[in-house]
Amino acid sequence: MGSTTEPSAGEGRAARLRGVAAEVFGWDSLRPEQLTAMEWVLDGADALVVMPTGSGKSAVFQVPGLLLSGPVVVVSPLLALQRDQIAGLPRGDRAPGAVALNSDLTSSQERAAWEQAREGGACFLYLAPEQLAKDEVVERLAELRPALLVVDEAQCVSSWGHDFRPDYLRLEQAVRRVGRPPLLALTATAAPPVRREITERLGMDRPRVMVTGFDRPNIRLEVSRFEDDNDRRRAVVERAAAEPKPGLLYAGTRKDTEYYARELTSLGLTAEAYHAGLRAAERTRVHQAFQSGEADVIVATSAFGMGIDKEDVRFVLHAALPGSLDAYYQQIGRCGRDGRPAHAMLYYRPEDTGMQAFFAARTTGRRALTEVADAVHDHEDNPADIAELRQDTGLSRPRVTAAVNLLEEVGTVTTGQEGEVRPAPATPPQEAVEDAARTAEAHRRTDRTRVDMARAYAEETGCRRYFLLGYFGEAYQPPCGNCDRCDAGSDAQDSAEAHRPVHPTAARYPVGTQVRHGQWGEGTVLSQDGDRITVLFDQAGYRTLSLETLAGRDDLLSVVRRPGEDEDPR
Repeated sequence: MGSTTEPSAGEGRAARLRGVAAEVFGWDSLRPEQLTAMEWVLDGADALVVMPTGSGKSAVFQVPGLLLSGPVVVVSPLLALQRDQIAGLPRGDRAPGAVALNSDLTSSQERAAWEQAREGGACFLYLAPEQLAKDEVVERLAELRPALLVVDEAQCVSSWGHDFRPDYLRLEQAVRRVGRPPLLALTATAAPPVRREITERLGMDRPRVMVTGFDRPNIRLEVSRFEDDNDRRRAVVERAAAEPKPGLLYAGTRKDTEYYARELTSLGLTAEAYHAGLRAAERTRVHQAFQSGEADVIVATSAFGMGIDKEDVRFVLHAALPGSLDAYYQQIGRCGRDGRPAHAMLYYRPEDTGMQAFFAARTTGRRALTEVADAVHDHEDNPADIAELRQDTGLSRPRVTAAVNLLEEVGTVTTGQEGEVRPAPATPPQEAVEDAARTAEAHRRTDRTRVDMARAYAEETGCRRYFLLGYFGEAYQPPCGNCDRCDAGSDAQDSAEAHRPVHPTAARYPVGTQVRHGQWGEGTVLSQDGDRITVLFDQAGYRTLSLETLAGRDDLLSVVRRPGEDEDPR
């Protein structure tokens, strides 16, 4: 057969995507990984996309969204993030309409938003996960027949959802109730086990997975250890004042955000405190001051920054140990998005781990589990939804939701198509509570080991980038030449030598291997460092194992599945 100049279906689809990107958004080109993920969206496939902060994840749904037959529902955790994403959309005749459906709207504004969506004037509908817990919202969305549902900041489904935003864990049920459109999950931070948990918890169907790498080589990594808290506080203020602006300073408590903001203001800087205890209007004002460049430094708890779209942040300074490297990576990713040099600095004391371990230990208690389990069984003949269970128990909605999530995770309750919660057959309430309590304890163990890994990063003697990327399951050859442990020159050689010689047994456990331990159960190998490996176990959290101990002992750590086995070949 002779050759033809007719474009293939794939080439035609790519051309349409590039055309929309150029004509509507003004983008001259798309990255290959962006284009591939966009094509998955047009295919109607479920997909998980892991891209570093600032690499254009939102484009993955924005561009193909204009070529789909129905609206795109975007689940986004913060109102400020929703406003930023809508404000960032282009203007003009072909500009996509967008509305946010949230608790800030007045009744008339809410009616207008739904009317715009019904009339086809809104291509994108942004809402928080809590909105999808409302029957009337779900019913209205189902009537709109969405063509795609996007879960932004999808790491909340795994690392934070158990305690932070329990409604993230109920998105699978909400997706079913709105007609089960294709799913797109987006995140900047997800190690292999977390990626697997995201796809499972969202109920994805043979998901396609895009992981572009975690490294941000323009960000310099530094850690300073202090024994005296007053010394640390002085050093934090001096460093934040001296660094190029703008910058972010993360503090461990609300009180500390206000302290550091006052100290920096006294030096003539424009510094603002931000935490969840502020009134909504004040949080909005601070957020806008940061985005507009009016503020030199934002001093914040972890409540600030998710989805921040500001390219010129020059530093992120942590005044205390973060609760996990997942959160740390997410936060330092907010600097240097323009590709220019930026600094990520951590100032910590060993005592910090006590406070973080306390926060990690918080989870749904046995009393709440008992009350919710009893209420579910009381409604066995006439199943109740979350709202009715809240009325029966008198517990807050987040506590009821978290309890139902745990009970459902262990299979002792199920959620129906209308949101009703049913007890599993032949499962007494007390048995359900015991199963859920064991699972809650497993979550606590994992969270405590996340604190341990954060401290291990702070005390690392070798290349920090090697350690940090290894935590996310990404291989990296040190030295990086851009951290305090391996600066260019002789220090780099010292850092390279700090890593242990590779043990012969390492070949049995490449990164990504699923393994089973006699005591800790199943897990995934995240990194290798000479004579040791780090494994994230489903029930026991992060553990570092000696390869010397494992040598010749198949009974200690057996291989369940090697990387690439039983994966979707697409």
